[in-house]
Amino acid sequence: MIYTGLGVGLSVAVGPVRRMAHTVHEPDAGPSALSREVELERAKRALDAVAAELEHRAQRAGGPAAEVLSAQVLMVRDPDVWDEIEASISEGLSSERAAFLAFRGMAELLKSLGGTQAERAADLEDIGWRTVANLTGVPYGVIPVADEPFVLVADDLSPADTAVLDLDQVVALVTSGGSPTAHTAILARARGLTAVVSAPGVLDIPDDTVVVVDAAAGTVDSEPTSARIAEAKAAQIAVEDDSPASPGRLSDGTAIPLLANIGSVSDAREATAKGAEGVGLLRTEFLFLDAAEAPSVETQAAEYTEIVAALEGRKVTARTLDAGADKPLAFLDLGHEDNPALGVRGIRTGRKDEKLLKDQLEALARTQAADVGELWVMAPMISDAAEAEWFVSLAREAGLKTVGVMIEVPSCAVVAEQVYEVVDFVSIGTNDLTQYTMAADRQNGAVAAYQDAWHPAVLRLIGMVGKAATASKKPLSVCGEAASDPVLALVLVGLGVTSLSMTPKALRDVRATLARFSSDEVRELAAAALAASTAEGAREAVRAALPRPLR
Repeated sequence: MIYTGLGVGLSVAVGPVRRMAHTVHEPDAGPSALSREVELERAKRALDAVAAELEHRAQRAGGPAAEVLSAQVLMVRDPDVWDEIEASISEGLSSERAAFLAFRGMAELLKSLGGTQAERAADLEDIGWRTVANLTGVPYGVIPVADEPFVLVADDLSPADTAVLDLDQVVALVTSGGSPTAHTAILARARGLTAVVSAPGVLDIPDDTVVVVDAAAGTVDSEPTSARIAEAKAAQIAVEDDSPASPGRLSDGTAIPLLANIGSVSDAREATAKGAEGVGLLRTEFLFLDAAEAPSVETQAAEYTEIVAALEGRKVTARTLDAGADKPLAFLDLGHEDNPALGVRGIRTGRKDEKLLKDQLEALARTQAADVGELWVMAPMISDAAEAEWFVSLAREAGLKTVGVMIEVPSCAVVAEQVYEVVDFVSIGTNDLTQYTMAADRQNGAVAAYQDAWHPAVLRLIGMVGKAATASKKPLSVCGEAASDPVLALVLVGLGVTSLSMTPKALRDVRATLARFSSDEVRELAAAALAASTAEGAREAVRAALPRPLR
Protein backbone atom coordinates (compact mmCIF):
# COMPACT_ATOMS: atom_id res chain seq x y z
CA MET A 1 0.00 0.00 0.00
CA ILE A 2 1.20 3.54 -0.77
CA TYR A 3 0.73 6.18 1.93
CA THR A 4 1.05 9.77 0.73
CA GLY A 5 2.32 12.70 2.74
CA LEU A 6 4.70 15.63 2.42
CA GLY A 7 8.37 14.90 1.86
CA VAL A 8 11.28 16.63 3.53
CA GLY A 9 14.28 16.64 1.20
CA LEU A 10 14.79 14.39 -1.81
CA SER A 11 16.30 11.19 -0.44
CA VAL A 12 15.05 7.59 -0.31
CA ALA A 13 15.37 5.11 2.55
CA VAL A 14 14.36 1.53 3.22
CA GLY A 15 14.02 -0.37 6.48
CA PRO A 16 11.68 -2.12 8.92
CA VAL A 17 9.12 -0.06 10.81
CA ARG A 18 9.42 0.69 14.52
CA ARG A 19 6.55 2.66 15.99
CA MET A 20 6.93 5.15 18.80
CA ALA A 21 4.26 4.67 21.43
CA HIS A 22 2.59 7.56 23.26
CA THR A 23 2.98 6.56 26.91
CA VAL A 24 1.53 9.64 28.61
CA HIS A 25 -2.19 9.94 29.18
CA GLU A 26 -4.41 12.92 29.88
CA PRO A 27 -4.40 13.66 33.63
CA ASP A 28 -7.50 13.11 35.71
CA ALA A 29 -9.77 16.15 35.95
CA GLY A 30 -10.77 15.50 39.57
CA PRO A 31 -9.67 17.61 42.54
CA SER A 32 -6.20 17.20 44.01
CA ALA A 33 -5.70 15.60 47.42
CA LEU A 34 -2.65 17.80 48.00
CA SER A 35 -2.49 21.37 49.23
CA ARG A 36 -2.20 24.33 46.89
CA GLU A 37 1.35 25.04 48.12
CA VAL A 38 2.50 21.48 47.47
CA GLU A 39 0.98 21.43 43.98
CA LEU A 40 2.56 24.76 43.10
CA GLU A 41 5.95 23.47 44.19
CA ARG A 42 5.47 20.26 42.17
CA ALA A 43 4.56 22.27 39.09
CA LYS A 44 7.56 24.56 39.49
CA ARG A 45 9.98 21.62 39.87
CA ALA A 46 8.52 19.89 36.81
CA LEU A 47 8.80 22.98 34.63
CA ASP A 48 12.38 23.55 35.78
CA ALA A 49 13.23 19.93 34.96
CA VAL A 50 11.68 20.14 31.48
CA ALA A 51 13.51 23.40 30.77
CA ALA A 52 16.80 21.90 31.94
CA GLU A 53 16.33 18.84 29.74
CA LEU A 54 15.58 20.97 26.68
CA GLU A 55 18.62 23.15 27.41
CA HIS A 56 20.78 20.02 27.69
CA ARG A 57 19.52 18.71 24.35
CA ALA A 58 20.10 22.11 22.75
CA GLN A 59 23.74 22.02 23.86
CA ARG A 60 24.14 18.47 22.53
CA ALA A 61 22.54 19.23 19.20
CA GLY A 62 23.87 22.70 18.37
CA GLY A 63 23.09 24.48 15.08
CA PRO A 64 19.45 25.01 14.08
CA ALA A 65 18.31 22.55 16.74
CA ALA A 66 19.79 24.68 19.50
CA GLU A 67 17.77 27.68 18.32
CA VAL A 68 14.52 25.70 18.17
CA LEU A 69 15.01 24.09 21.57
CA SER A 70 16.08 27.37 23.16
CA ALA A 71 12.80 28.85 21.94
CA GLN A 72 10.97 25.95 23.58
CA VAL A 73 12.73 26.69 26.86
CA LEU A 74 11.22 30.17 26.72
CA MET A 75 7.80 28.59 26.18
CA VAL A 76 8.29 26.55 29.34
CA ARG A 77 9.20 29.69 31.27
CA ASP A 78 6.44 31.86 29.78
CA PRO A 79 4.84 33.86 32.65
CA ASP A 80 1.41 33.50 31.00
CA VAL A 81 1.73 29.71 31.21
CA TRP A 82 2.60 29.92 34.89
CA ASP A 83 -0.36 32.22 35.55
CA GLU A 84 -2.68 29.66 33.95
CA ILE A 85 -1.15 26.80 35.94
CA GLU A 86 -1.36 28.74 39.19
CA ALA A 87 -5.01 29.66 38.54
CA SER A 88 -5.98 26.03 37.89
CA ILE A 89 -4.16 24.81 40.98
CA SER A 90 -5.89 27.50 43.04
CA GLU A 91 -9.18 26.04 41.79
CA GLY A 92 -8.20 22.67 43.29
CA LEU A 93 -6.74 20.87 40.26
CA SER A 94 -3.58 18.81 40.37
CA SER A 95 -0.34 20.25 38.98
CA GLU A 96 -0.33 17.74 36.11
CA ARG A 97 -3.89 18.65 35.13
CA ALA A 98 -3.08 22.35 35.44
CA ALA A 99 0.01 22.03 33.23
CA PHE A 100 -1.91 19.96 30.69
CA LEU A 101 -4.67 22.58 30.45
CA ALA A 102 -2.26 25.52 30.27
CA PHE A 103 -0.19 24.20 27.38
CA ARG A 104 -3.18 22.73 25.57
CA GLY A 105 -4.95 26.10 25.84
CA MET A 106 -2.04 27.94 24.26
CA ALA A 107 -1.76 25.29 21.56
CA GLU A 108 -5.46 25.57 20.74
CA LEU A 109 -5.07 29.33 20.42
CA LEU A 110 -2.33 28.88 17.82
CA LYS A 111 -4.38 26.27 15.98
CA SER A 112 -7.29 28.68 15.77
CA LEU A 113 -5.06 31.16 13.95
CA GLY A 114 -4.44 28.62 11.18
CA GLY A 115 -1.58 28.50 8.69
CA THR A 116 1.97 28.25 9.98
CA GLN A 117 0.82 29.51 13.39
CA ALA A 118 -1.04 26.24 13.84
CA GLU A 119 2.11 24.26 13.01
CA ARG A 120 3.85 25.64 16.12
CA ALA A 121 1.05 24.34 18.33
CA ALA A 122 2.75 20.94 18.29
CA ASP A 123 5.74 22.42 20.14
CA LEU A 124 3.47 23.59 22.97
CA GLU A 125 1.63 20.28 23.13
CA ASP A 126 4.94 18.45 23.35
CA ILE A 127 6.05 20.61 26.28
CA GLY A 128 2.75 19.94 28.00
CA TRP A 129 3.14 16.18 27.64
CA ARG A 130 6.75 16.36 28.84
CA THR A 131 5.63 18.24 31.94
CA VAL A 132 2.85 15.75 32.67
CA ALA A 133 5.30 12.87 32.17
CA ASN A 134 7.70 14.41 34.67
CA LEU A 135 4.93 14.88 37.25
CA THR A 136 3.54 11.37 36.86
CA GLY A 137 6.90 9.59 36.59
CA VAL A 138 6.10 8.14 33.16
CA PRO A 139 8.81 7.94 30.46
CA TYR A 140 8.30 10.25 27.50
CA GLY A 141 9.99 10.50 24.14
CA VAL A 142 11.57 7.03 24.35
CA ILE A 143 12.87 6.07 20.90
CA PRO A 144 12.63 2.33 20.07
CA VAL A 145 15.86 0.35 20.02
CA ALA A 146 16.54 -2.37 17.45
CA ASP A 147 19.36 -4.63 16.26
CA GLU A 148 19.25 -3.07 12.79
CA PRO A 149 18.55 0.38 11.31
CA PHE A 150 14.83 1.15 11.12
CA VAL A 151 12.18 3.59 9.94
CA LEU A 152 10.69 5.44 12.89
CA VAL A 153 6.91 5.89 12.60
CA ALA A 154 5.06 8.18 14.98
CA ASP A 155 1.98 10.34 15.27
CA ASP A 156 4.44 13.22 15.43
CA LEU A 157 7.93 13.65 16.80
CA SER A 158 9.02 16.57 18.91
CA PRO A 159 11.95 18.79 17.93
CA ALA A 160 13.64 17.73 21.18
CA ASP A 161 13.59 14.09 20.08
CA THR A 162 14.43 14.77 16.43
CA ALA A 163 17.49 16.75 17.48
CA VAL A 164 19.09 13.78 19.26
CA LEU A 165 18.02 10.85 17.07
CA ASP A 166 20.76 8.27 16.53
CA LEU A 167 21.13 8.36 12.75
CA ASP A 168 22.98 5.05 12.82
CA GLN A 169 19.70 3.55 14.03
CA VAL A 170 17.00 5.72 12.43
CA VAL A 171 17.25 5.81 8.62
CA ALA A 172 13.97 7.65 8.05
CA LEU A 173 11.19 9.40 9.91
CA VAL A 174 7.51 9.04 9.03
CA THR A 175 4.71 10.83 10.86
CA SER A 176 0.97 10.92 10.47
CA GLY A 177 0.92 14.55 11.65
CA GLY A 178 3.17 17.56 11.26
CA SER A 179 4.12 19.61 8.21
CA PRO A 180 7.26 20.36 6.15
CA THR A 181 7.58 23.78 7.81
CA ALA A 182 7.16 22.60 11.40
CA HIS A 183 10.24 22.56 13.61
CA THR A 184 10.53 18.77 13.50
CA ALA A 185 10.73 18.77 9.70
CA ILE A 186 13.22 21.65 9.73
CA LEU A 187 15.51 19.71 12.07
CA ALA A 188 15.10 16.53 10.01
CA ARG A 189 16.32 18.46 6.97
CA ALA A 190 19.22 19.98 8.90
CA ARG A 191 20.30 16.50 10.00
CA GLY A 192 19.96 15.01 6.52
CA LEU A 193 17.25 12.61 7.66
CA THR A 194 14.85 11.18 5.07
CA ALA A 195 11.36 12.14 6.20
CA VAL A 196 7.72 12.08 5.11
CA VAL A 197 5.28 13.93 7.35
CA SER A 198 1.51 14.37 7.44
CA ALA A 199 0.93 10.91 5.98
CA PRO A 200 -2.48 9.65 7.24
CA GLY A 201 -2.72 5.96 8.02
CA VAL A 202 0.96 5.21 8.59
CA LEU A 203 0.30 4.36 12.25
CA ASP A 204 -1.52 1.27 10.98
CA ILE A 205 1.69 -0.16 9.49
CA PRO A 206 2.75 -3.06 11.77
CA ASP A 207 6.18 -3.15 13.37
CA ASP A 208 8.84 -5.01 11.33
CA THR A 209 7.11 -4.22 8.01
CA VAL A 210 9.81 -3.26 5.49
CA VAL A 211 8.90 0.05 3.85
CA VAL A 212 10.43 2.36 1.27
CA VAL A 213 10.29 6.03 2.23
CA ASP A 214 10.60 8.38 -0.76
CA ALA A 215 10.88 11.99 0.39
CA ALA A 216 10.92 13.49 -3.11
CA ALA A 217 7.65 11.75 -3.99
CA GLY A 218 6.22 12.15 -0.47
CA THR A 219 5.32 8.45 -0.28
CA VAL A 220 5.70 5.47 2.04
CA ASP A 221 5.40 2.09 0.30
CA SER A 222 4.48 -0.66 2.78
CA GLU A 223 4.43 -3.40 0.11
CA PRO A 224 7.50 -2.66 -2.01
CA THR A 225 8.66 -5.11 -4.66
CA SER A 226 12.11 -6.63 -4.37
CA ALA A 227 13.18 -4.44 -7.29
CA ARG A 228 11.96 -1.29 -5.49
CA ILE A 229 13.82 -2.29 -2.31
CA ALA A 230 17.01 -2.87 -4.28
CA GLU A 231 16.60 0.50 -5.99
CA ALA A 232 16.10 2.25 -2.63
CA LYS A 233 19.13 0.55 -1.09
CA ALA A 234 21.24 1.60 -4.07
CA ALA A 235 20.07 5.18 -3.57
CA GLN A 236 21.03 5.00 0.11
CA ILE A 237 24.52 3.79 -0.82
CA ALA A 238 24.84 6.65 -3.31
CA VAL A 239 24.01 9.14 -0.57
CA GLU A 240 26.70 7.67 1.68
CA ASP A 241 29.26 7.73 -1.13
CA ASP A 242 32.21 9.92 -0.15
CA SER A 243 33.44 10.40 -3.73
CA PRO A 244 34.07 14.05 -4.71
CA ALA A 245 30.89 16.01 -5.44
CA SER A 246 30.50 18.13 -8.54
CA PRO A 247 30.37 21.92 -8.09
CA GLY A 248 26.97 23.53 -7.66
CA ARG A 249 25.51 24.76 -10.92
CA LEU A 250 22.26 25.21 -12.81
CA SER A 251 21.35 23.05 -15.79
CA ASP A 252 22.62 25.72 -18.21
CA GLY A 253 26.04 25.68 -16.54
CA THR A 254 25.63 28.79 -14.38
CA ALA A 255 27.87 28.26 -11.34
CA ILE A 256 26.20 28.49 -7.93
CA PRO A 257 28.90 27.60 -5.37
CA LEU A 258 27.52 25.56 -2.49
CA LEU A 259 29.16 26.37 0.83
CA ALA A 260 28.78 25.26 4.44
CA ASN A 261 27.94 26.94 7.73
CA ILE A 262 30.43 25.84 10.40
CA GLY A 263 31.61 26.65 13.90
CA SER A 264 34.56 24.36 14.58
CA VAL A 265 37.39 22.32 13.07
CA SER A 266 35.24 19.18 13.17
CA ASP A 267 32.50 21.04 11.28
CA ALA A 268 35.09 22.05 8.70
CA ARG A 269 36.11 18.44 8.15
CA GLU A 270 32.48 17.35 7.81
CA ALA A 271 31.86 20.13 5.29
CA THR A 272 34.80 18.97 3.22
CA ALA A 273 33.61 15.37 3.34
CA LYS A 274 30.09 16.40 2.24
CA GLY A 275 31.40 18.25 -0.82
CA ALA A 276 31.23 21.87 0.31
CA GLU A 277 33.05 24.21 -2.06
CA GLY A 278 34.00 26.40 0.86
CA VAL A 279 32.55 28.01 3.97
CA GLY A 280 29.99 30.78 3.67
CA LEU A 281 29.66 31.28 7.41
CA LEU A 282 32.29 30.62 10.06
CA ARG A 283 30.63 31.43 13.39
CA THR A 284 33.52 32.89 15.38
CA GLU A 285 31.54 33.31 18.60
CA PHE A 286 32.37 29.72 19.63
CA LEU A 287 35.51 31.23 21.17
CA PHE A 288 33.64 33.90 23.12
CA LEU A 289 30.32 32.63 24.44
CA ASP A 290 31.57 30.45 27.31
CA ALA A 291 34.65 32.52 28.09
CA ALA A 292 35.05 34.42 31.35
CA GLU A 293 37.20 36.98 29.52
CA ALA A 294 37.79 37.91 25.91
CA PRO A 295 40.14 35.45 24.16
CA SER A 296 43.52 36.88 23.22
CA VAL A 297 44.51 37.80 19.70
CA GLU A 298 46.97 34.89 19.74
CA THR A 299 44.31 32.38 20.82
CA GLN A 300 41.87 33.59 18.19
CA ALA A 301 44.44 33.59 15.40
CA ALA A 302 45.50 30.02 16.21
CA GLU A 303 41.90 28.75 16.17
CA TYR A 304 40.95 30.55 12.96
CA THR A 305 44.11 29.39 11.21
CA GLU A 306 43.45 25.75 12.12
CA ILE A 307 39.91 25.96 10.73
CA VAL A 308 40.95 27.69 7.49
CA ALA A 309 43.73 25.12 7.00
CA ALA A 310 41.21 22.29 7.45
CA LEU A 311 39.32 23.54 4.38
CA GLU A 312 42.34 22.68 2.24
CA GLY A 313 42.41 25.86 0.18
CA ARG A 314 38.68 26.41 -0.10
CA LYS A 315 37.34 29.88 0.65
CA VAL A 316 36.30 30.58 4.25
CA THR A 317 34.04 33.52 5.13
CA ALA A 318 34.38 34.42 8.80
CA ARG A 319 31.66 36.39 10.54
CA THR A 320 32.92 38.69 13.26
CA LEU A 321 31.47 38.25 16.73
CA ASP A 322 27.68 38.02 16.70
CA ALA A 323 26.78 38.35 20.38
CA GLY A 324 24.11 40.04 22.44
CA ALA A 325 20.38 39.23 22.67
CA ASP A 326 20.22 35.41 22.92
CA LYS A 327 24.06 35.14 23.01
CA PRO A 328 25.28 37.18 26.02
CA LEU A 329 28.96 37.55 26.91
CA ALA A 330 30.17 37.17 30.49
CA PHE A 331 32.89 39.78 29.98
CA LEU A 332 30.79 42.41 28.18
CA ASP A 333 28.13 44.14 30.26
CA LEU A 334 25.43 45.28 27.87
CA GLY A 335 23.13 46.36 30.69
CA HIS A 336 19.46 45.51 30.99
CA GLU A 337 17.51 45.53 27.73
CA ASP A 338 13.73 45.19 27.60
CA ASN A 339 13.97 43.85 24.05
CA PRO A 340 17.49 42.48 23.45
CA ALA A 341 16.66 41.37 19.89
CA LEU A 342 16.34 45.06 19.02
CA GLY A 343 19.22 46.15 21.21
CA VAL A 344 23.01 45.86 21.30
CA ARG A 345 23.91 42.80 19.25
CA GLY A 346 26.02 41.91 16.23
CA ILE A 347 28.19 44.79 15.02
CA ARG A 348 26.71 46.96 17.78
CA THR A 349 28.76 45.07 20.37
CA GLY A 350 31.82 46.12 18.36
CA ARG A 351 30.73 49.73 18.52
CA LYS A 352 30.24 49.42 22.28
CA ASP A 353 33.67 47.80 22.76
CA GLU A 354 35.78 48.73 19.74
CA LYS A 355 38.89 47.03 21.15
CA LEU A 356 37.02 43.71 21.16
CA LEU A 357 36.31 44.10 17.43
CA LYS A 358 39.79 45.41 16.56
CA ASP A 359 41.42 42.47 18.36
CA GLN A 360 39.32 40.05 16.38
CA LEU A 361 40.14 41.77 13.11
CA GLU A 362 43.84 41.62 13.98
CA ALA A 363 43.53 37.88 14.72
CA LEU A 364 41.78 37.31 11.39
CA ALA A 365 44.49 39.34 9.64
CA ARG A 366 47.12 37.06 11.18
CA THR A 367 45.24 34.06 9.81
CA GLN A 368 45.18 35.72 6.40
CA ALA A 369 48.94 36.32 6.66
CA ALA A 370 49.51 32.65 7.52
CA ASP A 371 48.46 31.93 3.91
CA VAL A 372 46.77 28.59 4.68
CA GLY A 373 43.70 29.37 2.58
CA GLU A 374 41.44 32.08 1.20
CA LEU A 375 39.83 34.17 3.94
CA TRP A 376 36.93 36.60 3.59
CA VAL A 377 35.55 38.56 6.56
CA MET A 378 32.08 40.01 7.17
CA ALA A 379 30.22 41.76 9.98
CA PRO A 380 26.71 40.88 11.21
CA MET A 381 23.68 43.10 11.80
CA ILE A 382 24.70 46.04 9.61
CA SER A 383 21.97 48.70 9.49
CA ASP A 384 23.00 50.89 6.55
CA ALA A 385 25.80 51.91 4.18
CA ALA A 386 27.44 54.24 6.72
CA GLU A 387 27.80 51.41 9.23
CA ALA A 388 29.09 49.13 6.48
CA GLU A 389 31.71 51.73 5.52
CA TRP A 390 32.78 52.07 9.17
CA PHE A 391 33.37 48.33 9.47
CA VAL A 392 35.15 48.08 6.12
CA SER A 393 37.53 50.88 7.12
CA LEU A 394 38.45 49.06 10.36
CA ALA A 395 38.97 45.80 8.50
CA ARG A 396 41.14 47.48 5.85
CA GLU A 397 43.22 49.13 8.60
CA ALA A 398 43.82 45.65 10.03
CA GLY A 399 45.06 44.52 6.61
CA LEU A 400 42.14 42.33 5.56
CA LYS A 401 41.70 42.06 1.80
CA THR A 402 38.15 40.86 1.11
CA VAL A 403 35.58 42.50 3.35
CA GLY A 404 31.81 42.32 3.30
CA VAL A 405 28.74 42.62 5.49
CA MET A 406 25.66 40.65 6.37
CA ILE A 407 22.25 42.03 5.48
CA GLU A 408 19.85 40.94 8.19
CA VAL A 409 18.15 44.25 8.93
CA PRO A 410 15.45 45.42 6.49
CA SER A 411 16.88 48.97 6.40
CA CYS A 412 20.12 47.59 4.99
CA ALA A 413 18.27 45.64 2.29
CA VAL A 414 16.41 48.78 1.23
CA VAL A 415 19.70 50.64 0.64
CA ALA A 416 21.60 47.63 -0.70
CA GLU A 417 22.86 49.53 -3.75
CA GLN A 418 24.60 52.01 -1.40
CA VAL A 419 26.04 49.15 0.66
CA TYR A 420 27.52 47.49 -2.43
CA GLU A 421 29.43 50.71 -3.19
CA VAL A 422 31.60 50.21 -0.07
CA VAL A 423 31.92 46.40 0.30
CA ASP A 424 33.39 43.51 -1.67
CA PHE A 425 30.45 41.16 -1.09
CA VAL A 426 27.21 40.70 0.83
CA SER A 427 25.72 37.72 2.63
CA ILE A 428 22.06 37.57 3.67
CA GLY A 429 21.17 36.01 7.00
CA THR A 430 17.61 34.91 6.27
CA ASN A 431 16.84 33.88 9.86
CA ASP A 432 17.31 37.38 11.25
CA LEU A 433 16.05 39.14 8.12
CA THR A 434 12.80 37.21 8.52
CA GLN A 435 12.67 38.00 12.25
CA TYR A 436 12.97 41.73 11.72
CA THR A 437 10.80 41.89 8.62
CA MET A 438 7.94 40.05 10.35
CA ALA A 439 8.48 41.70 13.78
CA ALA A 440 8.67 38.23 15.34
CA ASP A 441 11.38 37.47 17.90
CA ARG A 442 13.09 34.19 16.94
CA GLN A 443 13.25 33.23 20.62
CA ASN A 444 9.55 33.83 21.26
CA GLY A 445 7.65 30.62 20.65
CA ALA A 446 4.30 32.40 20.57
CA VAL A 447 5.24 34.13 17.30
CA ALA A 448 7.49 31.43 15.85
CA ALA A 449 5.04 30.81 13.01
CA TYR A 450 5.98 34.16 11.48
CA GLN A 451 9.56 32.92 11.13
CA ASP A 452 9.14 31.72 7.54
CA ALA A 453 11.57 32.94 4.89
CA TRP A 454 9.05 31.98 2.19
CA HIS A 455 7.00 35.07 3.05
CA PRO A 456 6.82 37.35 -0.02
CA ALA A 457 7.82 40.37 2.08
CA VAL A 458 11.11 38.65 2.96
CA LEU A 459 11.61 37.45 -0.61
CA ARG A 460 11.04 40.96 -1.99
CA LEU A 461 13.77 42.32 0.27
CA ILE A 462 16.10 39.57 -0.91
CA GLY A 463 15.16 40.48 -4.47
CA MET A 464 16.14 44.12 -3.82
CA VAL A 465 19.56 42.99 -2.63
CA GLY A 466 19.80 40.63 -5.61
CA LYS A 467 19.23 43.50 -8.05
CA ALA A 468 21.92 45.57 -6.32
CA ALA A 469 24.33 42.62 -6.46
CA THR A 470 23.69 42.12 -10.18
CA ALA A 471 24.17 45.83 -10.90
CA SER A 472 27.43 45.96 -8.92
CA LYS A 473 28.67 42.62 -10.33
CA LYS A 474 29.67 41.61 -6.81
CA PRO A 475 28.87 38.32 -4.98
CA LEU A 476 25.68 37.74 -2.99
CA SER A 477 25.36 34.73 -0.70
CA VAL A 478 22.63 33.43 1.58
CA CYS A 479 23.84 31.74 4.76
CA GLY A 480 20.55 31.42 6.65
CA GLU A 481 18.39 28.35 7.12
CA ALA A 482 16.54 29.14 3.87
CA ALA A 483 19.51 27.95 1.81
CA SER A 484 18.99 24.38 3.10
CA ASP A 485 15.53 24.09 1.51
CA PRO A 486 16.11 22.77 -2.04
CA VAL A 487 12.98 24.41 -3.49
CA LEU A 488 13.55 27.73 -1.75
CA ALA A 489 17.15 27.59 -2.98
CA LEU A 490 15.81 27.74 -6.54
CA VAL A 491 13.86 30.89 -5.67
CA LEU A 492 16.86 32.51 -3.99
CA VAL A 493 19.01 31.96 -7.06
CA GLY A 494 16.19 33.34 -9.20
CA LEU A 495 16.27 36.49 -7.04
CA GLY A 496 19.95 37.10 -7.78
CA VAL A 497 21.78 35.08 -5.11
CA THR A 498 25.11 33.80 -6.48
CA SER A 499 26.09 31.27 -3.79
CA LEU A 500 24.37 29.36 -1.00
CA SER A 501 25.73 28.35 2.42
CA MET A 502 24.00 25.73 4.55
CA THR A 503 24.30 22.84 6.96
CA PRO A 504 26.63 20.30 5.28
CA LYS A 505 23.96 17.59 5.25
CA ALA A 506 21.75 19.69 2.97
CA LEU A 507 24.40 20.09 0.26
CA ARG A 508 23.53 16.95 -1.71
CA ASP A 509 19.82 17.70 -2.12
CA VAL A 510 20.37 21.36 -2.98
CA ARG A 511 23.09 20.46 -5.51
CA ALA A 512 20.84 17.89 -7.20
CA THR A 513 17.89 20.29 -7.33
CA LEU A 514 19.80 23.23 -8.83
CA ALA A 515 21.22 20.97 -11.54
CA ARG A 516 17.72 20.29 -12.89
CA PHE A 517 16.73 23.88 -13.66
CA SER A 518 18.03 26.71 -15.84
CA SER A 519 18.58 30.40 -15.08
CA ASP A 520 15.39 31.37 -16.90
CA GLU A 521 13.39 28.73 -15.03
CA VAL A 522 14.56 29.80 -11.56
CA ARG A 523 13.73 33.42 -12.39
CA GLU A 524 10.21 32.33 -13.34
CA LEU A 525 9.89 30.42 -10.05
CA ALA A 526 11.05 33.51 -8.15
CA ALA A 527 8.43 35.60 -9.91
CA ALA A 528 5.74 33.09 -8.92
CA ALA A 529 6.81 33.32 -5.27
CA LEU A 530 6.84 37.12 -5.27
CA ALA A 531 3.31 37.23 -6.67
CA ALA A 532 1.88 35.33 -3.68
CA SER A 533 0.45 37.01 -0.59
CA THR A 534 1.47 34.51 2.09
CA ALA A 535 4.38 32.19 2.83
CA GLU A 536 2.23 29.13 2.23
CA GLY A 537 0.91 30.67 -0.98
CA ALA A 538 4.46 31.30 -2.22
CA ARG A 539 5.46 27.73 -1.42
CA GLU A 540 2.45 26.29 -3.23
CA ALA A 541 2.84 28.62 -6.21
CA VAL A 542 6.44 27.58 -6.75
CA ARG A 543 5.71 23.87 -6.48
CA ALA A 544 2.85 24.27 -8.97
CA ALA A 545 5.15 26.15 -11.35
CA LEU A 546 7.96 23.58 -11.30
CA PRO A 547 8.50 22.56 -14.95
CA ARG A 548 9.67 19.08 -13.93
CA PRO A 549 9.88 16.84 -10.83
CA LEU A 550 12.57 17.60 -8.26
CA ARG A 551 14.17 14.22 -8.76
